[in-house]
Amino acid sequence: MINWKEIEAADYAVPADHPMEELVRALSDALADPDPRIRDGEPYSVLSAWIARGVIDAPRRLALGDEMAARFTAPEIQARTFAPLVLDMLVTRGDFKADWVDAFERWYPSETDLRGHDEELGWLHAVAHGADLLNRFGCHPGVDPVRMLNLAAARLTAPTVHAFVQLEDDRLARALARVLTRSDMNEHDATAWLDPVAARFGSDHIPSPVPAHLTNCLRTLRMLYVFADRGVRPDPRSAPVPLHHREAVKTALAETLDRIIRR
Repeated sequence: MINWKEIEAADYAVPADHPMEELVRALSDALADPDPRIRDGEPYSVLSAWIARGVIDAPRRLALGDEMAARFTAPEIQARTFAPLVLDMLVTRGDFKADWVDAFERWYPSETDLRGHDEELGWLHAVAHGADLLNRFGCHPGVDPVRMLNLAAARLTAPTVHAFVQLEDDRLARALARVLTRSDMNEHDATAWLDPVAARFGSDHIPSPVPAHLTNCLRTLRMLYVFADRGVRPDPRSAPVPLHHREAVKTALAETLDRIIRR
């Protein structure tokens, strides 16, 4: 039995009585466990530390990333929604495979279980965890930023009856803002992703009550406008970074919001 609490307390020292292959397998299994005390507890902390410190070697990290990419099609919701967190750890460490982006792109807008928190399963956070990975991929030089902007638009326009209640809209807006800080996009690239959003929701009639996916979209775009106006922090300790084509993005956001809410 691997005692993750003891490993965490020992500053993440690798136990000598377990081979690394066994430890990585156990960590991978723990990050899909339905018990939130396991999935979101010490194993998560240990995996994060071992990836960041390079304790897990590059071949095993790449194999772990492949496993997480495959997990996007898993039947259990907690397995699907914790996969992007592990991929985020790996990409932050410097690992990257184009196949991971492809798998994420297939999953993110198609996920239908958008619960932020469940009393039994704990945190699920498909939209928020996916937004964090979208942020990471969208800032990676190996990924076309327009691809991630379009992916966010697909997530925002996908039908759902679930209204965001656990700051998912803020997390997605922040991810969009981070992608929009990239300087390798022209003005059209930075704004054209809003066209399908306006086309999807910009009708002359808004149903009553307002559907959840429209409410989610409006909240996300409003928060993104704030980031476009004020800048977005790469991390809590850094100064805000301005969005590239800031004024064009603000104008496009305002026009999209106006088109959606106009009756």
